[in-house]
Parts: sequence; structure tokens; C-alpha cells
Amino acid sequence: MAVIFPRWTNLMPTAVAVIAPVVGAVLVGIVWYWFSPSFTDVGYQPEQPVAFSHRLHAGEMGMDCRYCHNTVERAAMAAIPPTNTCMNCHKVIKTDSEKLTLIRESAETGDAVEWVRVHMLPDYAYFNHSPHLAAGVGCNTCHGRIDQMEVVTQQEELSMSWCVDCHRNPEPNLRPVEEVTNMNWDTATADYHRKLDANGDPMDASETRTLAPPDNCGGCHR
Repeated sequence: MAVIFPRWTNLMPTAVAVIAPVVGAVLVGIVWYWFSPSFTDVGYQPEQPVAFSHRLHAGEMGMDCRYCHNTVERAAMAAIPPTNTCMNCHKVIKTDSEKLTLIRESAETGDAVEWVRVHMLPDYAYFNHSPHLAAGVGCNTCHGRIDQMEVVTQQEELSMSWCVDCHRNPEPNLRPVEEVTNMNWDTATADYHRKLDANGDPMDASETRTLAPPDNCGGCHR
């Protein structure tokens, strides 16, 4: 009977058995890293219609985050400020700046400036800013040092595991409520515990910041 396949083909089952797990592990590694938010989302820095500098406004000028994002303490969304918020200052400051042409046109026409959202969660994940601020989670815990950014860039992966890790152990990310917008607050060196107030005195039994962040699926997927 004629030989149909050469002798070396007898090694193919062994080669497949050895190579297939290696290839599979490589593919899993590629998907695990290059398809993860730490690679696809961290560093996202879209170009905005107006070159707004957080480094200037929040950093050098020391403007509080809540002046522009004025719903962050009482609503799910941290509101994008309307043009009138910008014009509160720029109707008397930098009134002829070419960089602010779109802002002035928006104020005159009533058409909103189409800012590009930087930090995004999928639609099936629910996030509410207000309870996080009420618990004492600072803005820069999730958004990074916004006060040092000329152009806002996503600093954290905002993945499910990243959120769940904080929900399971929130203490390292907490600070006094009055310090939530303080970008210079360093949780690593502040030696703060939420059972102590800003003066270091024990809070009484009426302490309202009792934390029980959900770590089950229903907490975020409703």
C-alpha cells in the first residue's frame, strides 16, 4: 500500500499538544492586557473644542472643582458647566482672547459647546458621584491630579475590578468630606481615619458616615 503522508507527520499530534497550550496562553495574555481598560482607556486624551486648562484654573488659580461641576455633591453626574459659568469671569477677563471665541459665540447664540467626555463607563454600569463624595472619596482618587493637567487625561482604568477593590477596602481612599476637592491631600501621609474628624477628635455615636459599599453585582448593574 502506498504511503500517503511522509513519516514526519507522525510528530504532528505531539507538536500540537505542546504548541497549542503555549499559543493559548499567549492569546489569553494578549486579550488580558491589550484589551483591558488599563491599556485601551488609561491615557485617553481627546482634543476639546476649547483649549480649557485645568492646570491654570484648578491649579494656579485654585478654583474649586464644584464651581464648574456644581451637581457633583447631590447628583449622579458631575455636570458639565454651561457657557454662562465661563462667562461669569470671561465677560470681564480675557474678553478678546481668540481661544475663547467659541465660548463667546455660545453665550450669544445659546448653542452649547460640544465638550468631549473623557471618563466614560459602559451603559450597563451605574455610578453616582454624590455618595462617593459624601463618603469622603476625593476627586483625584478617580480622576488623578486634574490641577496639574493642561489637557485632561484619564489616569485610572475605571474597570470593574478597580472599583470592586475600593468597595472592599475603601479606607485608604477616604479623607475628611471638606477635603474631597483638595488635590494636595495625600492619603498616604495624612494619617487619617474616617472615625476621626478633621481636628483629630473622635466623632460621637451619631457619626453618619457609616460605609457599606456594595460588592455584589446589583450594586452597579441595576
